[in-house]
Order: sequence, then structure tokens, then C-alpha cells
Amino acid sequence: MNPVVHFEMPYDDPDRMSRFYEKAFGWQTQQLGAEMGGYVTAATAETGPEGRPVRPGTINGGFFPRKPDWPAQYPSVVIAVDDIQSAMKQVASSGGTVLGEPMEIPGVGHYVSFMDTENNRVGMLQPFPRASQ
Repeated sequence: MNPVVHFEMPYDDPDRMSRFYEKAFGWQTQQLGAEMGGYVTAATAETGPEGRPVRPGTINGGFFPRKPDWPAQYPSVVIAVDDIQSAMKQVASSGGTVLGEPMEIPGVGHYVSFMDTENNRVGMLQPFPRASQ
């Protein structure tokens, strides 16, 4: 079974979005800058030194800049997979549509979005192996 490990949502104004989620829910946001495509991480739960939530069943997320040429820019969840190429084939053979090729997220893993059979955008992530603690 592949778990949901992350969520994503688009933004128009990163400062306004950060202020909202920090004030409304107490989340901690971090703007990663242009070198990371304007991505903003959101810690929604207490995290350990490796950046993962310490309480089972909780996830963190992030926000990406809304762009006019990207498809399906809606809130979505990200599912962890062991092998992204195999998972892409499984999505396609199950009736979904993979949106492009996987991209490497430095220090995180390989990521690709897909549309499910209900026209929902979902992400898949093959995380890089973590060093043993």
C-alpha cells in the first residue's frame, strides 16, 4: 500500500498565502526561492530533524506558483511510491494519465503528477533513500 505523504496547492501571492496559513492555522512556511521554482514548504505538524512529522498520521505540504501554461493547478495529494517508472505504468494501465516526465526535487526524490479517472490531479514521489538514524 502506498501512503499519502504530502499535499500541494497553488498560490498567486506567496507572502499573502504564507501570512494566511500561519495566522489561520499556525503552520510554518518557508519560501525556497527561485532556485527551487518559487516553492513554499508548509510544516503543519511538529517535525523531527530529518523534516518528517514526528506524530504518525500527519503530513506536511507545500505551495507552488500558479502558472498559465500548467495543467490542473488544484490542491492535490502526493503518494509515495517505491518505483516511479513502475507506478507511472500502473497509473496508465489503470486508466489514469501521467502528466509529463518525472522531475528531480533536490534532496527529496523524483516527482510526477497524473490525472486519475475522476479528473483529479495527484502527485507521485519516489523519495531518495534516507540515511539511517
